[in-house]
Amino acid sequence: MHKSIESLVRDAEQSGRPLPQVVLDTEASETGVPQEQIRARIARTLGVMRGAIDEGLKGNVRSASGMTGGRSKKLWDGGPRLLGDRVTKTLARAISTLEVNAAMGLIVAAPTAGAAGVLPAILISVDEFAEGGVGEERLVDAMLVAGGVGGVIAQRASLAGAEGGCQAETGTAAAMGAAAVTWLHGGSHEQIQTAVALCLQGMLGLICDPIGGLVEIPCIYRNASAAMQAIAASEMALAGLDFPVSADEVIDVMGEVGRRMPSAYRETAMGGLAATPSARRLVQIRPSSQPSGISR
Repeated sequence: MHKSIESLVRDAEQSGRPLPQVVLDTEASETGVPQEQIRARIARTLGVMRGAIDEGLKGNVRSASGMTGGRSKKLWDGGPRLLGDRVTKTLARAISTLEVNAAMGLIVAAPTAGAAGVLPAILISVDEFAEGGVGEERLVDAMLVAGGVGGVIAQRASLAGAEGGCQAETGTAAAMGAAAVTWLHGGSHEQIQTAVALCLQGMLGLICDPIGGLVEIPCIYRNASAAMQAIAASEMALAGLDFPVSADEVIDVMGEVGRRMPSAYRETAMGGLAATPSARRLVQIRPSSQPSGISR
């Protein structure tokens, strides 16, 4: 596993291998699993992602709490399309996966269950709107790029809301998506790194404050917002915009911010939106009885 985005890119440049191949070679070497099996597993993962999106968009799934369900279909069917189908459909897909997750359906933690809607929404939407489609093999490659970035963040910072706030979950998912989309659109190694940096810098300090301690509200909406953050970062990077702080340094800052973040804002449901009067009324709990342990 590479410990920095810089080393991941340097490995690709020095060996002359494409970035997805570097990640695949590393995974195969460290796990002992043949490369064809790894690619097949990723292809199955993409199938699960598609299935979760489709299930959520039916509008039938409801969480046991009653807080979530039906929102993605409402957006899909009746969104005003202010910026066209691409935006609306991506937002709806991100929400749909989180609705399925809240209803205990089958999803892919990418990298966590609380951030499971970001990467599928981005990749499936990009595939739909690309002329002729991206193709399954290139989507698998994009997943490898995303995984390489996620692996670096896991080592340098954290993927857990309980440790680093929502920036560690949806922020990481968005950075993975930004890298994947930038690669899919022919971005250079420098542009991929820039996309990661631009994406994460825009999500620094995002707290984790699930209402009632459940990964539902505001999580489903933050997944949608994170998908847009990822696409915006990729768009800017592909246009040649730069960022003066390296991707690895931004990741390190994210880890530092997470460690310094008060515990009330790290998945305890004791602060932020979870502590508002509206949220307390919704879950019918007193301020003194806030949950202290939340499963993601």
